[in-house]
Amino acid sequence: MLTKIAVQGLFNEIDYEIPLMDGHLTFIHAQNGFGKSTLMRLVYNILQGNLEDVRVVPFERLDLIFDDGSNLIVENRNQELTIQMSKNRLEEPVDADDLPSLLGSLYIGPERLYLSDGMGNLKPSIDIYMQELSDSIRRAIADSEIVPKSEDSKKYTDADLDTIFKNVEAKINFIRQAGFQPVIPSGYRFPPSRFEIGDNPEKYKALALTLKAYTDTYYQFAESIVVFLDIVNTLFVNKTVEINDKGFPQARMDRSGTIIPISKFSSGERQILIMFYLLLFKAGTDSLVIMDEPEVSLHVSWQQQIGKFVGDVARIRNLQVIISTHSPSIIHDDWDKTVELATTRKD
Repeated sequence: MLTKIAVQGLFNEIDYEIPLMDGHLTFIHAQNGFGKSTLMRLVYNILQGNLEDVRVVPFERLDLIFDDGSNLIVENRNQELTIQMSKNRLEEPVDADDLPSLLGSLYIGPERLYLSDGMGNLKPSIDIYMQELSDSIRRAIADSEIVPKSEDSKKYTDADLDTIFKNVEAKINFIRQAGFQPVIPSGYRFPPSRFEIGDNPEKYKALALTLKAYTDTYYQFAESIVVFLDIVNTLFVNKTVEINDKGFPQARMDRSGTIIPISKFSSGERQILIMFYLLLFKAGTDSLVIMDEPEVSLHVSWQQQIGKFVGDVARIRNLQVIISTHSPSIIHDDWDKTVELATTRKD
């Protein structure tokens, strides 16, 4: 993870040093025009290896300092880039293709309501993301048939298998909340008793290991769905988001029960869905996430809760999240996790 971001000569006149917090969440706060969004996009494009987007930004040098003591140094001299990794006083050139392997990264920018289809047309991103989610849920539902088999030659005691069954039972009970679950084939009792395991050890070994593989595949996805619904339904008023029987997200009005399609949501509601969809379903575990201006279209009461929910997700997935914001309401009570940008102008 990163411990510091430092830039010299941003726009040919501004220097910043930004220490990142020891925990999972750092807020960067500044007025408009201080270059925080430019800097955040610059960091993301470097980590993605998008060098054409890097070279056109006026800056002299940018340092990304990692928690292992290494330092990625990017220098931009008249749009000619030099990229080196420094560690223990040794500097080695870094190829653009190697940059994404240094640290996984995701940028959630302020212009997130629309996506380009690659042909010059803009489409509502909420439609694309919710269709992606629906497709993934339907694939999970379709993958429910369990065929017990095991090529594992390891010997398992009855106690070992009993422990595996207890663990997968708890996970399957949780997965069920996301709207899908494995179908146990006929001829098997689940969970089996110790007597049944002892009477048919190979049969139940195959079932135990197959179910373990299933939960290893789907538990995090199910967790993302459950957390996603918990967050949006804590924030939303007078409606509850749910997954319908076709695996598609929709909302139901709390009093009348009227179904509201996601496409009819307010701008602020769509912002919430988009941000937490990206955070939960697109950010890789142990990666860096940059959220730029999460306050867009949000009421102050929602702004004040964003940091808590983002922090919760960051802890679950071991993410390092940087939130860049104009809004004190986004920071709320977390000023101890905040870096306020003050420009240091070059002579």
